[in-house]
Amino acid sequence: MTIHKEGYKTILIAFLFVAAVLLAFNDILTDQTWFHYCLYALGLWFFIMIVRFFRSPSREPNGGEKIILCPADGKIVVIERTIEPEYFKDERIQVSIFMSATNVHVNWFPVAGEIVYYYYHPGKHMVAFNPKASLENERATTVIQTFDHRKILVRQIAGAMARRIKCYPKVGEPVVQGDELGFIKFGSRVDLLLPIDTKLEIKLNQKVVGKRTIIGRLS
Repeated sequence: MTIHKEGYKTILIAFLFVAAVLLAFNDILTDQTWFHYCLYALGLWFFIMIVRFFRSPSREPNGGEKIILCPADGKIVVIERTIEPEYFKDERIQVSIFMSATNVHVNWFPVAGEIVYYYYHPGKHMVAFNPKASLENERATTVIQTFDHRKILVRQIAGAMARRIKCYPKVGEPVVQGDELGFIKFGSRVDLLLPIDTKLEIKLNQKVVGKRTIIGRLS
């Protein structure tokens, strides 16, 4: 387990904040009491949670040419047919994965291929499980074309706490299934827009693991 590069600055700020609060409190109340120890424990817990949030696990992808891998850790909150208005403008299967603040927040490519579309949308910061979040929240849309010319859309959506979406590859770049797509800071969501004939292998409210859980298979 390593720390993701997106966490270095935040972890440093959290450390300095906790240290400053504890030093200031000790300077005001120099006699050690049970309240001091509770505050130390709370500061340590807060710092550990920040460090834990930016963990980046090493996993081997459980993929294949026709397999759509899960792009994120979390829980399946939406499985439905919908009209995708941004890129496809036709009917697709939407699979949405909600990531709580305790989940790993690295995002991975669900398939191999080439990036044919990318667009970042500034927006609102409603709770990520709100149905309107897909179209109104801050989000980044990436479309990957597989080697047999099927297209998969991945949409990273910021939640109420999230304030920064990172997506690394650029349009025209080849991508490998299971490689890192990006990172979303704090509670957020990832939507997959899949071809209608995709054979799904997940169910609603299922807990999923990025790079390990199989979302479905391309026909």
